[in-house]
Amino acid sequence: MASEDEIWRPGSFTKNFSWGHPPSGLGELHEIIRVGFDNEMKDVPRHDFRARIEHLGKPVYIPLNFFLFNKPIGGVDHLCADELVFQALNWEHNRNFDKLALFAFLLSLAGRWNGSKSYQRRPALWANAYIREHVSKDFGWDTRQVSANDIQRFLQGEERYDAKTSRKVSTNLNYMFSGGHLAEFSVARIERWWVDCLFLALDRIIEDRLLDRKETKPTQYVSLLDRYNFVELTGKKTLEKTLATKHLVELYTACGGRDRFSEDATQERIRTLRKQLELYAASPNDSRPRGAIHPTNPRILKSIPSACAMLAKYAGFEVITPDQMAEFDLEEFVRQGTQAALAKLREDNIKPTMTAEEIMRITRER
Repeated sequence: MASEDEIWRPGSFTKNFSWGHPPSGLGELHEIIRVGFDNEMKDVPRHDFRARIEHLGKPVYIPLNFFLFNKPIGGVDHLCADELVFQALNWEHNRNFDKLALFAFLLSLAGRWNGSKSYQRRPALWANAYIREHVSKDFGWDTRQVSANDIQRFLQGEERYDAKTSRKVSTNLNYMFSGGHLAEFSVARIERWWVDCLFLALDRIIEDRLLDRKETKPTQYVSLLDRYNFVELTGKKTLEKTLATKHLVELYTACGGRDRFSEDATQERIRTLRKQLELYAASPNDSRPRGAIHPTNPRILKSIPSACAMLAKYAGFEVITPDQMAEFDLEEFVRQGTQAALAKLREDNIKPTMTAEEIMRITRER
C-alpha cells in the first residue's frame, strides 16, 4: 500500500467536477455508479464502466480514481462492487449515500490498474490528512471552521503537498465537503451512514491488502480499522461507537465479508454452518435487502443482502423486512421490544420480589 508519508499529488482532482450545486449532494456520482455498473452487483471491467458513462458528459476519472476501488482480475482491470455500490444500486440517492461516498473519498483506497502510479493507490491523502490532523485533532470536529481558505492554508504549509496549485484543489474539496454533508459527521450517536462506512472500510482495506497478496483474518479487522483511522475520519470517538464496532465486525464476518454480495458464496457459507443455522428461519424469498439490528442498541442498523438474513441472526442480530427498514422508527422499535419483553415475563409468571421503594432505599444506602 502507499504510505501516508508519500508525496501528495492531487492529479485530476483539480478538474471541474460539473456535478451541479452542493445542495444536490453527490447525486451525480450516484447516477454514474448505477450506469457504470449497469445496475448489477458484480465487479465490472474498468473499460466497460468508462464506455457506459462517457455519454453522460461527466468527468470520468474522478469516480474511477477517487471514489471506487480498482483491481486486476485475470489480467483485466476491474472496479469492485462493494458497499458503496451496494448502497447506490439498492436505494435512491439520499444524504446517507452522500456521507458514505465522502467517506470513501477520505479513506483514499483506490486500488491499482494498468498504468497507475504507486501514489494513486491512495489518491486523496491530502484530504485524509486534513480531516485526521486538522478537523479531528485541531478543530475537535467543529466543522464551522472548515473553508476553502483554511484547506488552502493547510496544503500550502505541508511539504508533503506537491502540485502547481492549491486553490482549485481547496475549492473542489470544500465543495465536496458541502455536498457530502461533512458537518453531519460530528454527531456523537451512531447513524446508518456510519454503520455503512464501517463495512465499506473493511471492504476496501481487505481488497487493498490482497493487492499485496496479504490475507486478512477476522481477528485483524478491529486493529486494521484503527490503523486506517476509521474513527478519526468519521467523527468524534465515543463509547457507543467503540462497542458498536465489535458487533458490526461480527456481522461483517458472519456474512462473509465482500462475499455477502455473492448469492453462491452466501449459500455455500450457509451450507457450511447448516447445523448451527438450523435454529433460524429459512432465507427470505424477497430479494430486497434486509435490515440487521443488534438487540443491545437499535441504532446499530445495517442493510444486508437478503440471502444473509440467517447469517445475521447467527451473529446475534435481529432481522427486519425491507418495508420495516424503510419506515424504521427507533422509539417505536424500542417500545415494541419493551412490551414484548414484559409480555414474556408475564407469560413465564416472573414477578418482581422487591418494590420500587425497597430498591430506592438500597440504592440510597449505597
